[in-house]
Amino acid sequence: MASRTTHPVIGTRSLNRATLARQLLLGRAGMSARDAVGHLLGLQAQNVKPPYYQLHARLAGFRPAELAGLMESREVVRMVTMRSTIHTHTAQDALTLRPLVQPARDREVNHFRKGLVGVDLERLTASARAFVEAGPRTMGEIREELLTQWPDADPQSLAVAARCRLPLVQVTPRGVWGRSGQVRLTTLENWLGSERAGAAGAASVDDVVLRYLGAFGPASVKDMQTWAGLTRLREAFERLRPRLVVFRDENGAELFDLPDAPRPDPGTPAPPRFLPEFDNLLLSHADRTRVITPEAKGRSWAGNQAYRTLLLDGFLAGLWKADAGVLTVELFAAASKAVKEEIVAEGELLLAAMEEDPRTPAGRWSVRFGSIHG
Repeated sequence: MASRTTHPVIGTRSLNRATLARQLLLGRAGMSARDAVGHLLGLQAQNVKPPYYQLHARLAGFRPAELAGLMESREVVRMVTMRSTIHTHTAQDALTLRPLVQPARDREVNHFRKGLVGVDLERLTASARAFVEAGPRTMGEIREELLTQWPDADPQSLAVAARCRLPLVQVTPRGVWGRSGQVRLTTLENWLGSERAGAAGAASVDDVVLRYLGAFGPASVKDMQTWAGLTRLREAFERLRPRLVVFRDENGAELFDLPDAPRPDPGTPAPPRFLPEFDNLLLSHADRTRVITPEAKGRSWAGNQAYRTLLLDGFLAGLWKADAGVLTVELFAAASKAVKEEIVAEGELLLAAMEEDPRTPAGRWSVRFGSIHG
């Protein structure tokens, strides 16, 4: 194994540009929404709209109807995977990635063991599966059904156990742009059908490492563990070391990458991009300084709520909100007139593609600078 000191150093701006290139944020890509969801290994989706905004920031000509159609045709689905959070995945990735993160979901159940005294988890899993496959159910309905069998158990613990033990997918119309719907759940296999589900196998750890680097690299072992919510991935990286290139960041951490992956010049222009709350760009590395400067650290969150964020020159530089055709931008620092003009142009593009507020006549959109709390 080569000494770490022999690896070339890759600076923060170079890391930033490499990551933006993998994330399709240096220039909008001409790929389909389905291909983009697969390339990015899923889109963070605690709320309904963020996946649509994530694709708008990354794809040329994207319109919400494209992803909505994929949701309705069951080509993409919403379910709990990485970091125990809801993600929008292609159907194939949902089938293969969920088994990969199952150990983390099993550990999550262990945190609720006090509320599950006397509960046979295998029986719980079978009962919950039969219940949700008979018809999509809310979490409240699942909880009440399980309480009939274990009345002395903690209701929330029962629901968490079902969610962790089973690959539960949120059925449409939940997640479809322009429609509303309560969260109702069934198993992934039931939603996709036995023929499609039965043909899939679990993804190999090594393959997912390579795909992660293709979407988020160069990256450390800790970075990928943060993204996946898993531990003990060092062994997979070491197996793959002969196939990878290795760098050091400015603090000496070892970063792995695909040999032929894009690593643009650090001076490559990075246009303004409006990202939704919980964008994976900001969540998928242990060391986030490649996108978040020390001065901006902590400014995209309030408690456990994430704000919508603005990238300038590739780095977190502000927050935004949209209401009734008005997009308000809060910058963390002063910006030149030319930069503000670029922000306005990008904001108007977002409003034209994504604005659906009936209070706003077509074309009557505006971008202003100020506090998003104002």
